Amino acid sequence: MARLRVVRPGLQTTVQDLGRYGFAHFGISASGAADPVSFRLGNRLAGNPEGSPALEMTLVGGEFEFEEPAVVAAAGADFAATMDRSPFPPWTSVQVEKGQTLCFSACRRGARGYLCIRGGLRIPPVLGSASTHLFSAMGGYQGRALKKGDLLEYAPVRTGAPPQPARPPESMIFGGNPVRLRVTAGPQLDFFPPEARALFSASLYQVSEEFSRMGLRLGGPAVTARERSEMVTEGVSLGAVQIAGNGRPILLFVEHQTTGGYPKIANVISADLHRIGQLRPGDQVRFEFATLEDAWSLLQEQEALLRSLGQEDA
Repeated sequence: MARLRVVRPGLQTTVQDLGRYGFAHFGISASGAADPVSFRLGNRLAGNPEGSPALEMTLVGGEFEFEEPAVVAAAGADFAATMDRSPFPPWTSVQVEKGQTLCFSACRRGARGYLCIRGGLRIPPVLGSASTHLFSAMGGYQGRALKKGDLLEYAPVRTGAPPQPARPPESMIFGGNPVRLRVTAGPQLDFFPPEARALFSASLYQVSEEFSRMGLRLGGPAVTARERSEMVTEGVSLGAVQIAGNGRPILLFVEHQTTGGYPKIANVISADLHRIGQLRPGDQVRFEFATLEDAWSLLQEQEALLRSLGQEDA
């Protein structure tokens, strides 16, 4: 078994897969890749099943030394990367030799990128998943973000593969400027009068510095409910848009709490959840209401586009 040595960890680099599901009743949200579309494509490029454990980097990438040969692929946000000081191309598979070092810089666009290694990282699963849940210190590599000197195991590969054409359209990953997030009606939509709903969907919101895998607070016009009375705490879902007491939206993300007491005006559709993973402080967001039928159709269209970019190599 070969090892990947962390020379420099970056701002927040974690091991992720596609998440652990079925444990919300124990207070454990799914976690997993913040941008599952880029994650899935990165694994395909590396020659892996889509859910194979890989590294997720946030805003500032890391530097990694390979003890043995490997085939790797980088996907997601625009991290300028070098291999032994030579440019390293994103969105393609590359052969890495023993002793080479792959270095990622600060992210120039988007927020999260993925380093996928053929064969996947060898990470013991916790509750069926290798994903890191930072807020509960569960899974991944010792339940935490990587540190300098950490060693992660992978299976060495001595023969490479030609690059595969799997680069998605930029609009698919980043969602434009401002980023359009389509939403369905939340369970407490009726808490808000028509003028508040219109303000919510017509306004530009800005991602604040309160930005994490748990959720994103947004700055912008305050949306006021009909009555300022507290509701009974209930279950919440990935992509829920809560309206806090100050009227500002909170986007719940992959490590969200599983219950909450703020009213939920909307929920981001499944086809747009990956775009939340590429939001960074300062980015602007606009919400657009869609029907459940629209949400299902858009998810089918997205999956068809993903299939057209190359078949999964199981």
